[in-house]
Amino acid sequence: MPAPDRIIRMKTVLARTGLSRSTIYRKIAEGTFPGQMKISANGTGWHESEVNRWIDDPTKWRPQSVVDVDL
Repeated sequence: MPAPDRIIRMKTVLARTGLSRSTIYRKIAEGTFPGQMKISANGTGWHESEVNRWIDDPTKWRPQSVVDVDL
């Protein structure tokens, strides 16, 4: 069974990527960095797996398409 995907906060994303806060938000707007998700009324976070995919190859990173299949 695969390990569950963790949610990481901005401080961790900044440390792991080496990017500034403004660069992260600019890249999200451009579609070249994973977007965050709302985790509470005032908090957001990122899927760790998506940030890891971006770190592995930032120039080729694209959002994974979500396929909804009802069987």
